[in-house]
Amino acid sequence: MSNKEKLVVLLSRFPYPLEKGDKLRAYHQITELSKTFELYLIAISDHDIPQAHQQQLAKFCKETHLIRITKWSIVVNLFFAFFSNKPFQTGYFFSLKGKKRIDVLLESIKPNYIYSQLIRTSEYIKNYHVCPKTIDYMDALSMGIERRIEKAPWYAKWIFRSEAKRLKNYERIIFDYFEHKTIISDQDRAFILHPNRHEIASIPNGIDTRFFDYPKSTPRYDLVFIGNLSYAPNIEAVEYISEQLLQKNKHLTCLISGATPHQTVEKIARNTPQITLQGWIDDIREAYVSGKIFIAPMMIGTGMQNKLLEAMALGIPCITSTLANNAIQATHDVNILVANTPEEFLAAIDALLNDGALYQRIASNGQAFIRENYSWEKSTQELANIISSN
Repeated sequence: MSNKEKLVVLLSRFPYPLEKGDKLRAYHQITELSKTFELYLIAISDHDIPQAHQQQLAKFCKETHLIRITKWSIVVNLFFAFFSNKPFQTGYFFSLKGKKRIDVLLESIKPNYIYSQLIRTSEYIKNYHVCPKTIDYMDALSMGIERRIEKAPWYAKWIFRSEAKRLKNYERIIFDYFEHKTIISDQDRAFILHPNRHEIASIPNGIDTRFFDYPKSTPRYDLVFIGNLSYAPNIEAVEYISEQLLQKNKHLTCLISGATPHQTVEKIARNTPQITLQGWIDDIREAYVSGKIFIAPMMIGTGMQNKLLEAMALGIPCITSTLANNAIQATHDVNILVANTPEEFLAAIDALLNDGALYQRIASNGQAFIRENYSWEKSTQELANIISSN
């Protein structure tokens, strides 16, 4: 019988496979938290989860429970969210049937602590007062939505404005329902509009040390970009790469790789001969090392770009925007290159491709920076201390 204290982990998605940032964060935190706690995973899902994927989490969890939400329940709950002034982000993932089941599970498990990822899950447990609860905001979702308003179609702008307003209000209100609060970066914490937001602890993402151990090969492309290709900030980044960089330098080639390419990404790839589009692959490191330079022209979105951590960990020199770099706090011209205009990106690409000394310096310094600052073991130990604190 385990003498570890019981921790319930509540997620808005089943954390496998690792094609999305929230799933990656949850999966690696679970692997580390299982060393300290006896884990009980409760995951919301809008689709069936294959047994093989569930087995990946069974290695670390005493019990794994799926709360299945149907398309009909999603429609109903979005309707009620609209009229209750709650964010659609919470409405989508909430169901009364699911809450009843979670209440029964909590009564059975009798956890010592609860760790809830993203405000999407907070409605299920906000009024549970039997044990201390920790909410991981992860990102400032309100700011991510707000940054998308300008690029949204005219007919959708009101939806984004409404959701950004709802999220800002909800992020502030939900703060007081949880004993402990975490977020992915100081940059995101500044966007939570609660007077005591300084109490939110920054818990960054990390890199599995095994990730570094991958054989080098001769890159086939000048540039590589990787990410969830149905996610709006990544779609915009692909548009930027094609329209602002590749069309201005016809000699450059680029690999775009990631899960579920949006039709916009597929169209861009078809119309841009310099782009090779590759979907999800089992070992994403294969895609990373196919490029000489990792480029991440992120102009919207929030949070921490795992793609940058992973590329730097593999010793690939990176070019990114100030917005993306603010979260990881790398130093321009030391371990990363920062650019914010097409001209700056093109100049940085040219410099790396034509200056071998600069290329090696940014690559090796970037890898050393990640080794020193981004470890799942280190960041999750800090999280474990927060979860179990009084």
